[in-house]
Amino acid sequence: MSAPLVFVISGPGGVGKSTIVERLVAGDARLWLSRSWTTRERRPGEAVDAYTFVTREEFERKIDAGGFLEWTNFLGNYYGTPLPVPPEGRDIVLEIEVDGARQVKAYRRDAVLIFVLPPSRDEQRARLHARGDEANKVDQRLRKAEEEEPVGRALADHVLVNDDLGATVEEMLRIVESARRDRG
Repeated sequence: MSAPLVFVISGPGGVGKSTIVERLVAGDARLWLSRSWTTRERRPGEAVDAYTFVTREEFERKIDAGGFLEWTNFLGNYYGTPLPVPPEGRDIVLEIEVDGARQVKAYRRDAVLIFVLPPSRDEQRARLHARGDEANKVDQRLRKAEEEEPVGRALADHVLVNDDLGATVEEMLRIVESARRDRG
């Protein structure tokens, strides 16, 4: 059995990564989502399993043990992907920040990076507010997006604008199938 493919879904906050990934994994039974760890607080209304929410000490112990595929400190909180062990026959989906995507690509050159953009900065701002981000966090994330976008575009194998959720998910499913065919 060949090694699983790794699909990295990345993009700035507020582009809809979580919603896209949820539908992507639901639309392909051969995909498995590796849950990231974070030290940030859960947002109001956020799913309990959106992340594995841990303390700073727990996260740092995992770093020291070499237990992450990638990790970063983003806006004062740690985020990271534990070394993934998918069920047999399943390909891996990672929903991570740009810095993590860079780390994964360095570790797994065959990883398929899909960078997602918002249709506009105004729409991104509205999505961040709608999900419950505080005004100062929205501003921080928008500034960070300005820095991340050129890097994400340069790293990515595919760049998609999430202006229509259904169309974005369908395009990602096509990318997944194409990568599987290319693998042989």
